[in-house]
Amino acid sequence: MKYRHLGSTGVKVSTVSLGSWLTYGGYVAQENAISTIHKAYDLGINFFDTANVYMRGEAEKVVGKAIKAFPREAIVLSTKVFFPMGDGPNDHGLSRKHIMEQANASLKRLNTDYIDLYYCHRFDPETPIEETLRAFDDLIHQGKINYIGVSQWTAAQITEAAHIADQKLLNHFVANQSKYNMLSREIEAEVIPSSAAHGVSQVCWSPLAQGVLTGKYSSVSEFPAGSRAAENKGGIRTYLTELNLSKVNKLKKIAAELGVSMAQLALAWVLRQEQVASVVVGASKTEQIVDNAKAADLILDSETERRIEEILSAE
Repeated sequence: MKYRHLGSTGVKVSTVSLGSWLTYGGYVAQENAISTIHKAYDLGINFFDTANVYMRGEAEKVVGKAIKAFPREAIVLSTKVFFPMGDGPNDHGLSRKHIMEQANASLKRLNTDYIDLYYCHRFDPETPIEETLRAFDDLIHQGKINYIGVSQWTAAQITEAAHIADQKLLNHFVANQSKYNMLSREIEAEVIPSSAAHGVSQVCWSPLAQGVLTGKYSSVSEFPAGSRAAENKGGIRTYLTELNLSKVNKLKKIAAELGVSMAQLALAWVLRQEQVASVVVGASKTEQIVDNAKAADLILDSETERRIEEILSAE
């Protein structure tokens, strides 16, 4: 396993991390989820991601149960706040009230004393950024969280938050959990360079395009039984176009030449970006995390990158 610094901080995270969206807390049997987390740890993965909204807290409980087997100082644990956790007018967003209440609730579900990285799960246009930053800053001073991040924020929003933190002497965001993969490259133009300028790393979710980049799908209409596409989870079918499947088929040939899995090739391609601290993978079986973890050691040479770019830029 390889490790990279998280933003401008001194903490190091595994370049492959394990998430729990669409996997733990209901979708996958608890014993499978826990064994997969334990296997990830054995492989050198130290970065584990979840969110309060995943199955309304149930995923956090599963993660909390699993990590009790590890020395707490050996892992970097992240969770998130923003999405509704109730039906009341203050049960969502990034107000101080909601952040403080949900931080305490997450700590209880995770059965831990602190969260290493606490994310704004989305941008909240109804709450001043300063209010959100001050709430996070107070949580840091209380010892309940160590670092703060955002998810799916724009370059302008990240920049504004950095300026406010500078002006008010508040802690800065150090990570942006962004969607990034071979078929979704929107962050390359502005988000990556703007983040880099402000000491913010990318922690990339859906690096395998929800499984499409594993090469398991060969049709836009017929899906393997029990697959995410068959159950239409998480918007995966937006990736299932004839053009995308054509690209994947061509990429599979490169993976075969290198003697690696398609998933390893796709993850290594994301990690070619130095500003990416980690790729967050989901795994419901131990063999999946074993395969994905190998991407940490795969370095793509310039000719391979050129060939991949030629395939990905085709219209």
